Amino acid sequence: MTSESMTFEQQAKIQRLEKALGYTYQNKDFLLRALTHRSVGARNNERLEFLGDSLVNFMIADILYHQFEKISEGDLSRIRAHLVKGDTLAEIGKEFNLSEFLKLGPGELKSGGFRRLSIIADAVEAIIASIYEDGGLDECREFVKRIYVSRLEDLDPKEVGKDPKTRLQELLQSMQEPLPEYSVISVNGPAHAQMFTISCYVAKLNTKFEATASNRRKAEQKSAKQALSKLEEIK
Repeated sequence: MTSESMTFEQQAKIQRLEKALGYTYQNKDFLLRALTHRSVGARNNERLEFLGDSLVNFMIADILYHQFEKISEGDLSRIRAHLVKGDTLAEIGKEFNLSEFLKLGPGELKSGGFRRLSIIADAVEAIIASIYEDGGLDECREFVKRIYVSRLEDLDPKEVGKDPKTRLQELLQSMQEPLPEYSVISVNGPAHAQMFTISCYVAKLNTKFEATASNRRKAEQKSAKQALSKLEEIK
């Protein structure tokens, strides 16, 4: 489908999305391509997604570089990775109700692809690239700033992107308390579908926090998250 072949109803729908995005396309075909999944056919958003991935990484890096002048390269990389990861992009896509506008092939429609986070995240990257192609670098930069503004305002550079185990360890170190101790409580299930139950003992709380997950690392993270939440209550 091209902009010329759109019905009045489809045009109204696209205008509604443009209003939500805060950007009006000179050439609507760029937006239509950005919304088209590869399951539809050869004219899809994969190439735009490729370009959008590079653009959002560059623009977020530029924003962070100027916003946090005293933060190290390693911390800047950690924060950028958190802001441009698939989960964050999918959250942004949900804020625009992007699932409503995606064009998917019959197979993806049947399997509920319009709800799949990876498809939504890819479409956000494709939209970023489509605005760059349609309006140039400055328009694209303004769009990226706009969709990230609340996340950048709420961002705590010391915490963002750190997993619960790291945050728990750093908090205990700051309190000059012993580090957590992790132990395997049990491993259940067949070899191809094992479930690990792990305990995280925090001496400061004199408590063991248990969690179960499909691998040891996930179980440790879940138990650490419980401990962290309790520790922050009494901090």
